[in-house]
Amino acid sequence: MSLDKELAEYTSKTPRSRALHEEAVAVMPGGNSRTTTFFDPYPFYFQRGQGAHVWDADGVERVDFNGNYTSLILGHAPPDVVKAVQAVAESGLSFPGPTEHEVRLAEMLTRRVPSVESLRFTNSGTEATMNAVRLARAFTGRPKLAKFEGAFHGTHDWVMVSVSGDTKAWGNRRRPKPIPWSAGLPPAILKNVVVLPWNDPDACTEILEREAAQVAAVIVDPLMCNAGLLPPVEGFLPRLREVTERHGILIIMDEVISFRTAWGGAQERLGFRPDLTTFGKVIGGGLPVGAFGGRRDVMAFYDPRKGGPRISQGGTFNANPVTMAAGVATLNALTPEAHARLDALGERLRGGVARLLANTRRRGQVTGVGSLFWLHWTAEPLTDYRSTRPKDAELPLRVFLGLLNDGILMTQRGLGACSLAMTDDDVDRFVNALARVLARN
Repeated sequence: MSLDKELAEYTSKTPRSRALHEEAVAVMPGGNSRTTTFFDPYPFYFQRGQGAHVWDADGVERVDFNGNYTSLILGHAPPDVVKAVQAVAESGLSFPGPTEHEVRLAEMLTRRVPSVESLRFTNSGTEATMNAVRLARAFTGRPKLAKFEGAFHGTHDWVMVSVSGDTKAWGNRRRPKPIPWSAGLPPAILKNVVVLPWNDPDACTEILEREAAQVAAVIVDPLMCNAGLLPPVEGFLPRLREVTERHGILIIMDEVISFRTAWGGAQERLGFRPDLTTFGKVIGGGLPVGAFGGRRDVMAFYDPRKGGPRISQGGTFNANPVTMAAGVATLNALTPEAHARLDALGERLRGGVARLLANTRRRGQVTGVGSLFWLHWTAEPLTDYRSTRPKDAELPLRVFLGLLNDGILMTQRGLGACSLAMTDDDVDRFVNALARVLARN
């Protein structure tokens, strides 16, 4: 089916969403507050969610493999989380100071992630990485940040470099150029962000050796969750750890998404211990949240005792009790047994997609770990962001819209996530829907 036909079917099913979008563009640029969720001609408007399912403003039901961009690991409106939120909200939505709920969630995270000896909360993953980067610069006294090409770490200036887009202007694969991902980035940012090639230990070592005296930290998404779910090759992270330790460079592990892959996050799966870790998404139980933490001596820069902190961190809604209680209830549900179930769902889905692609001889692949998966429309070996670019640039959008029309929601980029609310039948429904979409593409 052509893109025009997929769009025609989509618009025919979503007239109420189209009307709401037309109202929205009068009061918001583009009609929305999240550019990452927009797609032409307009995104559908959510009406409600329950378990693994969502319904839009026109009453159309879909199985949700997006989960608010992987945040809803228990599915929509899980009873224990809703009950915890209601109980706390009745006593007050927020206060100008701490509550016990903040202590309990912090205890749970430090218990699960041994590298995190202490931590602080924010309201988003973007805020978490922003604070971690600032902390690394303060602790080391160095101005530069190193990040990997294709990696997304939020929407503050320091990480909006070489994230996505046309890679023709990105320079040599082994010596990537820093490319702005947004208008409005000061030239000084590009001068102070060092871009590294994923899964190339020799090139990374060479770049870091050259820049070591100026680099405060390397920020790394251990699974490249927003760049194709490309795991590190054998020995890559240990090599990165060796060169950074030798030069006093901190490693910030961005586990905003990857934390959902194990009881102790991706660093447990990979046997890796970073200096700092950032969190978000699942730790808030569906409410706005972020956190950053790590070595006690590094985190001490935020300690307000003994004459005041060397770094100030505020936030009217940081660690608000409603979010903290939702996070506690969610982590209580994420037992080792629950993670085993999530792994099984992910393996079933990836296996089903792999068999479908092989049987139909499609130029495609599926990557992923735990409950996460990513659909790729290329037959090239997948090692880094550049290798994930499909030759048919329109195909991901046709597949996304085709799945929407067939009752399946995932992200436009190809990222998907299973939740504990799902069943084997839900996973099989995804594979069968994808088969129908590919048959007409």
